[in-house]
This record gives sequence, C-alpha cells and structure tokens, in this order.
Amino acid sequence: MNSKLRNEKTDFLFETLLMLGSVDECYMFFEDLCTVAEIKAMTQRMSVARMLREKNVYNDIVKATGASTATISRVNRSLINGCDAYDMVFERLGLSHNEGDEE
Repeated sequence: MNSKLRNEKTDFLFETLLMLGSVDECYMFFEDLCTVAEIKAMTQRMSVARMLREKNVYNDIVKATGASTATISRVNRSLINGCDAYDMVFERLGLSHNEGDEE
C-alpha cells in the first residue's frame, strides 16, 4: 500500500465509497465527484487490466480500449508489482485469472 496516499482525508473518501450500495448509487456519486473524463479513464484502466489478465496482447488492447501503450504498461506494472487489488476485485466478481486456463 502506498503510504504517501494514506491520510485522514483519503480515508474519508474511501469510507464514503464503502457506503455505496448499488451500481446506480455509484453512478450518482461518481458523476458528482468526478469529471466524465476521469470516469472514462478509470473505466479504461479496468478494461485494460481485465484484458491483460486474460492474456491479450498490447495491440489487441489498444484496438479494443483506445488506451495508450503507456497506460497499458502502467496497468501491467500494477498487475505484476502492485497490491494485488485488481486480482482481488476480479476474483470477487467471479472472473477467473485467465478465462482460457483451467485452474
């Protein structure tokens, strides 16, 4: 976990996110909190992470998401060296590590 981010104000933000109880509530909250561009950027990163996890190659990810190779590389670094949060949420969503692999 990045200790540079951790403080009372960030804790408050994350505690408010934990209060959201549905996708509709998330839409309402994020539309108030973020710009459309910020929401689209987060959406794109989640799509990139899912495609990387499914072992798609960069060129296919660029075509499908419009993400730059720099964004794909950054997400890939998080998948490899990050806090494993992408894996945690994908597992909670019931998405296998690689849809084509048998585990």
